[in-house]
Amino acid sequence: MELEQQIKIAVEGCDVMLYDIINTKVNGDTIYRVNITAKDGVTLDKCQEVSKMISPILDINEPIRGKYRLEVSSPGIERKLLNIDHFKGSIGDKVKYKNFSMEVFRGVLLSVEGEVLTFTNDEESFTINYDDVLSASTYYDWNN
Repeated sequence: MELEQQIKIAVEGCDVMLYDIINTKVNGDTIYRVNITAKDGVTLDKCQEVSKMISPILDINEPIRGKYRLEVSSPGIERKLLNIDHFKGSIGDKVKYKNFSMEVFRGVLLSVEGEVLTFTNDEESFTINYDDVLSASTYYDWNN
């Protein structure tokens, strides 16, 4: 079984969902970051529980050569939407996306039906095809 699938099973056993896995460097340290989500939010205790569940898996199947640090966290209130499942999990959230013409749009994601994304903003509702999205993320209006 693939490592990501093993991690996904362990994460779901803790009643949360695997959002993504990122390998990154911070201040020279290699970090293996496992982002999790839950309908009712992610707590520090839940991150600790997931970390304890997946650490033995990573001891057997090292994800990175050499020294690394495991981090388990939420992807945050402003998170990248990297696949259609991320969009499905963000229904009702404010989303900004860029199309291949480099135009940026903002709106509340109303629905995801197949590959069609429906948004609304103050002026109108509109739909786009998932394949027309170059990049996307949720956003929070910090001014309110």
